[in-house]
Amino acid sequence: MVRRSPSSGSAAGGPIRYKGTVTSFRYDDLLDRLRTAYDGGAAMRDAEIKAEWKLVERSAFLTRLRDAKAVRLLEIGAGTGHDSVFFRDNGLTVVATDLSPQMVARCRAKGLDAHVRDFLNLGFPPASFDAVYAVNCLLHVPTADLPAVLAAIRDVLVPGGLFFLGAYGGVGEEGIVEWDRHEPHRFFAWRGEEQMIDAAREYFDVVDSHRVAMTDHDHHFHSLTLRRPAG
Repeated sequence: MVRRSPSSGSAAGGPIRYKGTVTSFRYDDLLDRLRTAYDGGAAMRDAEIKAEWKLVERSAFLTRLRDAKAVRLLEIGAGTGHDSVFFRDNGLTVVATDLSPQMVARCRAKGLDAHVRDFLNLGFPPASFDAVYAVNCLLHVPTADLPAVLAAIRDVLVPGGLFFLGAYGGVGEEGIVEWDRHEPHRFFAWRGEEQMIDAAREYFDVVDSHRVAMTDHDHHFHSLTLRRPAG
């Protein structure tokens, strides 16, 4: 395996070290690894308390949804369903999806309509939702597969529908990180802001883009609110 160290620091305090090369990973090949990692971490993640900046971003998107009179929301990479519960309790009809059966089971235990799905096989008819919400899940998609994933998300949105895409960013490095707290270690793509915006503009109009300052993580957080073109 090839190991590379980007210039940014890791959550463990040292340099991030990657196993493999950018070209050696494709999304379909990573699914089993990601599923196993998140199945094993479901209980830990369910007990986590969200950072304040995440609550601020979530509330801001809710305001946009209310202004747009959105009704149906799809959360992809929903984890144990904390955000889906928030949107449901604020009046939206919510569907949650996650790759991990254990995560989905915890969503269902909260009374959510939840399904085991991956990003390229969402399994919903075109234009099924007024909005899509995705936080720190598309960073598990290799850059080579990001266009296909964005197209799949666009297709389940109604024309004019809103898409919140939030993800930790970096300097364009990607691979399986050695310091990861999950087993097996997960794949991450730490994309730069312009890289994310350029990819998103192929499928969406950009409503808002900003960087979130954080004190609990070494990477910045890139917040994008997108809209499916009406045409």
